[in-house]
Amino acid sequence: MMVERIMYVNSETPVNCVFTARIKGRIDKGDLRSALSKIQKKHPLLRVKIDNTTEKYPFFVEEKEIEPIPFYVVNRKTDDDWLQESKNEWYSLFDDDKKPLAKVVWIRGEETSEILWVIPHCICDGTSLVALMKELLFLLDDPCYELSPYQIFNSVNDFLPQDFNLKKKKRKANFYLLLAKGFFLMQRRSKKISHRNNYVIHWKLDSQITKHITGKCKTHEISVHSLLSTAFMKAFQEIQGSSAKGKVISPVDVRHFIPEIKQDHIFAFAPTVELSLKKGNADILENSKHIKKDLVQKIEKMEARELLWMGEHMHPVVERMVSMLNASKGGHDITLSNMGKIDIQRKYRNFKLETIFSPTVAFPWLNSNTLVATTYNQEMDFMFVSNESFLPKEEAAKIKDKAIELLTSSL
Repeated sequence: MMVERIMYVNSETPVNCVFTARIKGRIDKGDLRSALSKIQKKHPLLRVKIDNTTEKYPFFVEEKEIEPIPFYVVNRKTDDDWLQESKNEWYSLFDDDKKPLAKVVWIRGEETSEILWVIPHCICDGTSLVALMKELLFLLDDPCYELSPYQIFNSVNDFLPQDFNLKKKKRKANFYLLLAKGFFLMQRRSKKISHRNNYVIHWKLDSQITKHITGKCKTHEISVHSLLSTAFMKAFQEIQGSSAKGKVISPVDVRHFIPEIKQDHIFAFAPTVELSLKKGNADILENSKHIKKDLVQKIEKMEARELLWMGEHMHPVVERMVSMLNASKGGHDITLSNMGKIDIQRKYRNFKLETIFSPTVAFPWLNSNTLVATTYNQEMDFMFVSNESFLPKEEAAKIKDKAIELLTSSL
């Protein structure tokens, strides 16, 4: 799909998602190998390669002789090894046609281990990562359990409703393609460019602070997402002054709109909405209420099936889109992905899931400001990823500290 191509970028640019779980207890290497085999048999996108040569645009092709999902064992030395391994995997290429578009890193310790899923963003979203981690832990605990395979869709046409007016929509798509070509021709680009100098700032809020935030959100009838959006936009304003944009981009799980895509299916498309602070109002709660209302309205109006279909007419401008992302400051402060509560059990027969770390992804864009938030075991976990060329890490740390201050003191 067009959206998959944007996340793919090209054959020389890795855009990998890394999702980590920390467990206490024992893992058997044979059980891990068996679990990955069953997971690979279930998910069609774990049995494909990307063909860059046969057609005008790259596409997925099933590889009949695909190798098993590889896993690599790293001896655990410190509690922070997983974060360094995550950074290392940001830039690993999946360029072997015989190997799947996924791998696992096992940071093995005597009593504590971390399991890292590493998957290109062009085949998965956050919900996909959670599903894969849930399946892996379940199979490690019960090696005899069997997963049910599913059929992947052939094209976006599989999602179109019966009353979809192809003739009318095609005219609309061609019109938007024409507009897009003109838009990209007129775009001014920054002289700066990202040079793989990405960094991540990670932190957790303990259960007491997390309960305080979620409880107050319920009391004031706002969502955690709207509060996070407000706090970080205000933090950007406090630190950056007039150069802050006062806008965030938020991905929305496509499964809300297309139920044929199940919670345990691997899928890459997440439609986005842009959210802004209320002009002339500095109050955190009022802005959070405004953003919650705006988000609900935009989600209600979203036509995800049409967006997928329309996107297929934008293939001629994908390279221009990517080029703009690589050299444009964009009109937003940050992309905020709040994945909410992670639904994975804690206790297993041979081990315990101690915690989950939010996924990381180091985008190659100039404006790669990304915040991913999850909640597990009543603790909120955050990953703030960017690059030094656009937002120095020292400045990002100040923004993070100010946002935490706003989150905890404004309620």
